Amino acid sequence: MERRNLFLILLILGTAFWGISFSVTKLAIGQHQPVLFLFYRFLLATMVLSVIFWKQVKKLDSTAIKTGASLAIPLVLGIYLQTLGITHTSASQCSFVAGITVVMIPVIKLFIYRKSAALKIWIAAFTALIGLFVISITDQFSIGTGDLYTIIGAFCFAIYLIQIEKESMAGDIIPTIVPMFATCTILTFLLTFIQGNLTWIPQQETFWIGIVFCALFSTAYMYTISNISQKYISAERVSIIYLFEPIFGAFAAHFILGEEITSRLLIGGGMIFLATLISELKWRMPKQMAELRLFKRNI
Repeated sequence: MERRNLFLILLILGTAFWGISFSVTKLAIGQHQPVLFLFYRFLLATMVLSVIFWKQVKKLDSTAIKTGASLAIPLVLGIYLQTLGITHTSASQCSFVAGITVVMIPVIKLFIYRKSAALKIWIAAFTALIGLFVISITDQFSIGTGDLYTIIGAFCFAIYLIQIEKESMAGDIIPTIVPMFATCTILTFLLTFIQGNLTWIPQQETFWIGIVFCALFSTAYMYTISNISQKYISAERVSIIYLFEPIFGAFAAHFILGEEITSRLLIGGGMIFLATLISELKWRMPKQMAELRLFKRNI
């Protein structure tokens, strides 16, 4: 199996973990501050990844540390804002709105880096945008606080994915993984002091179950696979593959939290899934058109 196809499968598996994590996070946070949950989540992920990538940790240099730290900033902002979003809206809706990242990446690349994506990526992105519109915009054409937090978080996450792609093309991204999560741990620890009035050792079992699941599967596993895969898959395609996440998220929210799967979720989710297929289609010019173009070149 080609590495690209292998990472496609691993990424889709990871989106299942991510989709489930929306419900697990909402259940785990309860009355606790979201930032405390994130601190423990990143702390455990850093510890696990330090063991897995011990060889790279022993050889850490200032370049890897600086790169990891720079990647951590948009990642922390993205996850923090989307976690706040979960506290203001349903887990299923939050997971779908988070998919707006797929639209933001080609736009950011075009305006900041002057790099345009392929036509099929734009078609897929705007198909996904319509799906998100169906899901998140109310009958009064307003958007909720939770959705707003999630959209801003999606922008930060788009910046993170673009940075990852850039660093992956420049060299080996693996040495930056542990420094990145260590920086995330430090940043979320500092944020806990801003929040204040925290119970540092919550007694709820669901809180710690959520920490273990999110740290191991939706953080350590998924972000490691995501970072490595972008050596073989573009940021645009990675973000579109991530749109499997809300589909898993909606079903997880239904079975874990008892949330209703509405017709809007199904229609919007179907369009998002269609966007994923469009992005992966290999469009080839019909044979006749190719022959015509070749003929014109020879005239």
